[in-house]
Amino acid sequence: MDKSKIRYVIAIQCEHSKKRCSGFACSNAFFERRDAFGGYPEGTKFLTTTCGGCCGTGVAAQLEHFGKKLHVKTDIKKSEVAIHLASCIVTENRHHDRCPHVDYMKSIIRKNGFENIHEGTFKSAVTEELRKRGKYKTYEEVSFE
Repeated sequence: MDKSKIRYVIAIQCEHSKKRCSGFACSNAFFERRDAFGGYPEGTKFLTTTCGGCCGTGVAAQLEHFGKKLHVKTDIKKSEVAIHLASCIVTENRHHDRCPHVDYMKSIIRKNGFENIHEGTFKSAVTEELRKRGKYKTYEEVSFE
C-alpha cells in the first residue's frame, strides 16, 4: 500500500477491549505518525470505530455507513482509505489472544470495497518485550512499519 496516496485512515478496535481502553495509544500513534501510522501524509483524516463485537459482523454496517458518507460528503475514493485492524485485534496482548475472526472481518471490509487493509496500530514497548521473552505469540501478518 502506498501510504502517500491515503487520505483517510480508520482504526477498527476490538469491542471488548474498547470497554477498558480509551484508544488513546492508537490515536496518539496516528497523530504522531509513528508505529503502523508512519508515512501517512499530513492532512490525512482519522477515525476509530469498533468491530461491533464477536464475530465482527458490525464492521459491515459501520463501513456501509462510512462509504455512503464518504461518497456524499467528500471527494475521497475508497481506494484512498486505509483500514487498520487495531493491535488489540491482531496481536496477543494483555487483553486476549489474536481475534479468531480477523479473516472474516477482512472479507467484510473487502466486500464493502476497501482494499487497503493493514494489521496493527500502536506498538507497546512493554508488550513487545514480553513477546521477546515468549509470554505472547508473534504473528507474521502484523506490521508496524
